[in-house]
Amino acid sequence: MYNPKSHKAEEFIDHNEVLETLEFAEKNKRNAELIDEILKKARLKKGLSHREASVLLACELPDRNEELFKLAKEIKEDFYGNRIVLFAPLYLSNYCVNGCVYCPYHKKNTHIPRKKLSQEEIRREVEALQDMGHKRLAVEAGEDPVNNPIEYILESIKTIYSVKHKNGAIRRVNVNIAATSVENYKKLHDVGIGTYVLFQETYHKESYERLHPTGPKHNYAYHTEAMDRAMEAGIDDVSLGVLFGLEMYRYEFAALLMHAEHLEAAFGVGPHAISVPRIRKADDIDPTVFDNGIDDETFAKIVACIRISVPYTGMIISTRESREVRERVLDLGVSQISGGSKTSVGGYFQPMPEDVNTSQFDISDTRPLDEVMRWLMDLGYIPSFCTACYRKGRTGDNFMKICKAEKIHNFCQPNALMTLKEYLEDYALPNTKSAGEELIRRELDKFPEGERKVELEKYLSKIAEGERDFRF
Repeated sequence: MYNPKSHKAEEFIDHNEVLETLEFAEKNKRNAELIDEILKKARLKKGLSHREASVLLACELPDRNEELFKLAKEIKEDFYGNRIVLFAPLYLSNYCVNGCVYCPYHKKNTHIPRKKLSQEEIRREVEALQDMGHKRLAVEAGEDPVNNPIEYILESIKTIYSVKHKNGAIRRVNVNIAATSVENYKKLHDVGIGTYVLFQETYHKESYERLHPTGPKHNYAYHTEAMDRAMEAGIDDVSLGVLFGLEMYRYEFAALLMHAEHLEAAFGVGPHAISVPRIRKADDIDPTVFDNGIDDETFAKIVACIRISVPYTGMIISTRESREVRERVLDLGVSQISGGSKTSVGGYFQPMPEDVNTSQFDISDTRPLDEVMRWLMDLGYIPSFCTACYRKGRTGDNFMKICKAEKIHNFCQPNALMTLKEYLEDYALPNTKSAGEELIRRELDKFPEGERKVELEKYLSKIAEGERDFRF
């Protein structure tokens, strides 16, 4: 029976509730009166239920879909403004004991080179990332209790935070590792991780078990209940996601929102972020063998529907997607992107040999970070490396209260401008620096007069003089 407050996976992601939701959405996909009621509710910017959102996703009325996209853009701007946060993944190891059929790291893949970074190699990778301008990393590793024990992950995080190269520093380490115990989540919390990230891949239990035939990840309940254990351990910023293309997208969409509703109901704090990856080609993985792929237009609609349904959440899109797709969904809800990414174990410090492929998936947007920065600014966005909320204790419920009140921009806007200024001073190419300085001038002209503006201008001047790491 469906119970969003339950801590049992099959009760807060109830299969029958998902099916009934999809049936309801299908019946009402051309119900203009109901769709208008849902859109009216969405304009209040308090979110939608999984059933209401599923009706909008199924909607076949062109004029209502146009209104949906317009509303998603408005809500994104009201909550997150024109800021786009940048990060990079850092793959520590591709050793893995699982048999996931969509991932080249699966145990049966005997021809992919297996690699695990030493602490010295991690230092070199981090220095290279800092020299690009990055300040936020997402640590990734396969599940292997022998090669990648929790002690290795913890030591690696400490190493990452310890590297101070020139003016560089990694100020936030998010962690994407396999579901683990409350005890291990407490250890991750104690070393100062930012957000704990775990993709469900698919919420459809039968499909989940078929796609994960062997290894500890086969346990659907243990995986699906991981966020509960992380929250219990004190990690109050968690990030959800499914791998679109594995199962029917409408099923995944409804269940993903049910998971967000569960976190709200059980802990009072929904997901800090939601990722929307689509399956991509990799070493021995052919995405065409999965028959649930979605086209770019459907993908854009999913992003828009998530944005208006969970207006407070950050939304993440990686370099899996092309420049064109990323540009489209930035307008519709995405607030964080990766840039200059490598999905191999190593490769930032020194390019990988052509005959050595340790990548988890092929990248579609291969542009260097500086080019991505210039592109974002040309589109009118403020590229941001801000980590202030995490380091000021504005996490979990503290963050959500501010964000849901649409006041997070009071912190994010000046912090974004200061981290952009740092990038311009330390890493930007000349044309990018010129464009960035002009962007900062325009944003300062729009900034409300008062003490905060005076303080911001003072900090920007200090950054130009060589000082770093100011934050509101």
